[in-house]
Amino acid sequence: PILDVLDTPLEDENREILKGFYSTFKSADSALRFVLLTGVTKFSQVSVFSGFNQPKDISRNAEFDAICGITEDELHTVFAEPIKTLADKMECSVEEMKDKLKQKYDGYHFSKKMTDIYNPFSILNALDSKSLDDFWFASGTPTYLVKLLSRSKENILDLTSKYYDASTFADYKADVERPLPMIYQSGYLTIKDYDKKGDMYLLDFPNKEVKKGFLTALMAGYFKGKESEAGTLNNGLCRMLSNGDVEGFMAEVKAFLSSVPYDAHESTKDAKATEKHFQYTFYLLLRLMGGTNYVYNEKSSSFGRADCILEMDDYIYIFEYKVDGDAKTAIEQGHAEPYTTDPRKVVKIGISFSSETMTVGDWAME
Repeated sequence: PILDVLDTPLEDENREILKGFYSTFKSADSALRFVLLTGVTKFSQVSVFSGFNQPKDISRNAEFDAICGITEDELHTVFAEPIKTLADKMECSVEEMKDKLKQKYDGYHFSKKMTDIYNPFSILNALDSKSLDDFWFASGTPTYLVKLLSRSKENILDLTSKYYDASTFADYKADVERPLPMIYQSGYLTIKDYDKKGDMYLLDFPNKEVKKGFLTALMAGYFKGKESEAGTLNNGLCRMLSNGDVEGFMAEVKAFLSSVPYDAHESTKDAKATEKHFQYTFYLLLRLMGGTNYVYNEKSSSFGRADCILEMDDYIYIFEYKVDGDAKTAIEQGHAEPYTTDPRKVVKIGISFSSETMTVGDWAME
């Protein structure tokens, strides 16, 4: 009721309705022995529960960090038989299947204890259907998250793989300017490490299923009705780069970007933001190509920072971007030194994006 009307006049009205609903608990206090409230987002900071005694928040309590999920020990013991059945069907060993399940559905942590938690919805569906599909994301589209991020000045690349104080993500304070709490509480980011000395938490995507699902949702917002076309395009882009066909790749990317209306994104109103917007859009295309590819955004080395690096089985592509600049100059910023001893072929690509046409203006490679 609140998420669906986030950042609209109805948000306050719906909050008051919920406040009245939960106040019923206060009058029934003497008859209640145990009450557990669950949901996507923590609303205890917005007066929803002011009608009765404030509940105890156990979201990051180590004693309960596995209460709503499946631990690795539980998975390997309770579900040993269905895991073997799934491994037999997919023609791999049990150990290989355990690793596939871990990469796909594991990775959640809810306390400083860092207990590994598997997504129960996805695990149960995978074992029942005997397939490794994206079950959790298919259960619902996070439209409110896409809306938040499309209107925010931040993007997911600026939010992931960073350390935060708990107060910045654990309490409900999400708004258009600060989407992090909502993304974390919705399960798209989780705790990946705890820095005891600094009392800080590292937030990142929990697993492959969630990362793919979230980027797919963002793609729908960025590509505005062309997400299915982008999905088909990605398969072709992957084949082209796997075969070293850079010209074909750039031609397809230029044609596709030309057809996408980016004008609704406020982040493209100045040159610096425009470059980040192109960088983000380009990252989405590369990241969604799938396969065993590794995509690094703004990867640092002792030689400098590359805008984007794509590592494939036979090729390493180093991308450097400019807005209304010279593509050959952009190439000079790409550092290939870290890959000097790598047996794969290294290709440096400079791309000049046009702020006028909102697509590739010029490009060059080395």
